[in-house]
Amino acid sequence: MKVLLSIKPEYAEKIFDGHKKYEYRRVLFKDKNVNKVIIYMSSPVKKVVGEFEIEDILFENIDELWRRTYNGSGITKELFYKYFIDKEKGYAMKIKNVTKYSTPINLEKEFNVSPPQSFVYLT
Repeated sequence: MKVLLSIKPEYAEKIFDGHKKYEYRRVLFKDKNVNKVIIYMSSPVKKVVGEFEIEDILFENIDELWRRTYNGSGITKELFYKYFIDKEKGYAMKIKNVTKYSTPINLEKEFNVSPPQSFVYLT
């Protein structure tokens, strides 16, 4: 099962260059069969640019989540805590098998969906 995630360009690039090994989320999809993420790079790019497989999903209190993932976070501690500011717990998807598409894909034309606020399931 695949899910389409909106990811800011600077973080998507860090996924592709290997500096970001975890994708953080405040809320996660309910379907436990999701094993692949299609990356929609948000504004100003607004294209589907690649994908990755989910190796594991961590769900921890925020301090423990940072302790376990900071080496592969691709972000600063300040940004991490700002993102999770009103949450006690958070999710971190461990990224593996990253693929950057040679040609970005138009979301509406190829997938027939609108850009997701957070995520959308793909079949």
